[in-house]
Amino acid sequence: MTQQVFTYDQPFALESGAVFHNLRLAYTTYGSMNGDRSNIIWIFHALTANSNPHEWWPEMIGEEKIFDPARHFIICVNMPGSCYGSSSPLDTNPETGVPYYHNFPFFTIRDMAGAYRLLQKELGITKIKIGIGGSTGGQQLLEWAVQDPELFEHIIPLATNAVHSPWGKAFNASQRFAIEADQTWKNKAADAGLKGMEVARGIALLSYRNATAYNKTQSESSEDTLESFRSESYQRYQGTKLAARFNAFSYYVLSKSMDSHNLGRGRGTVIKALEAIRAATLVLALEGDLLFPPEEQDFLAEHIPDAIVRHISTDYGHDGFLLEFEQISEAIKKFITHHAASVITK
Repeated sequence: MTQQVFTYDQPFALESGAVFHNLRLAYTTYGSMNGDRSNIIWIFHALTANSNPHEWWPEMIGEEKIFDPARHFIICVNMPGSCYGSSSPLDTNPETGVPYYHNFPFFTIRDMAGAYRLLQKELGITKIKIGIGGSTGGQQLLEWAVQDPELFEHIIPLATNAVHSPWGKAFNASQRFAIEADQTWKNKAADAGLKGMEVARGIALLSYRNATAYNKTQSESSEDTLESFRSESYQRYQGTKLAARFNAFSYYVLSKSMDSHNLGRGRGTVIKALEAIRAATLVLALEGDLLFPPEEQDFLAEHIPDAIVRHISTDYGHDGFLLEFEQISEAIKKFITHHAASVITK
């Protein structure tokens, strides 16, 4: 595993019209490129994860696993706006000499894909064997596959969509309201809004899981419990846990980035954008996913040429994309094997 930072010293124009200076992308690689650079796997992480997928997807990365550094060159980039090494709101604004905080420029999902293309060129990558991402990571993958239809040989968007839904935007807005309600949010300090972010995380969890998951994992061991229920403790614990490793500024701007996702913007329609994708596509949906319901993945598969959709059985809702590694790995193996066989027989 190698962790590096790519810096871009030219002005980077954002979709909003703003120009960002000193763009920085933290990224992690595993394994080595082969001679013809045909073994590249590009993984896109979700909202509060980092560029080290072996930490948050340990059963998918490693020896004899679906993505094996002995066979693949695996790369994952930290999203701009995140606090794990890429350009973020805690960086110093070169124009003012103080941290951006509330004034960090707005990166859309489209801007993120544009930033990754700069790194791609820097690394001399002209073809990516597999691009895979779940949730907002899948949004970035789809956007890039539309921007550069010939780059990816295979794409695997997982529990994601072509346009972030009003339902998803409502969840994100409610989380930002919680941060804004924190009396410290207006402070120009790295720890501003942390208590509000803890509440925001609790709101998010209600969309990441579902009633089945909570009833399965947070039921009381005693019928005599009157207060301090396990589900309440779980919500509080998860908020505190996130506050120990993240900041409210990154959480705030990344949720806005997710809301910006719309493949059809400036391209006529969403369907036209999806029809431009040329990669062999496996769409993975999660049963019981409240945040990115399976019909959104069915829509992707309906309009991406020759795409295949597979539904994953899970009790964990949206979080299943991080937990159902056996089913996901098996679906990927069958897809790659089938596609390889179809190419040979053509």
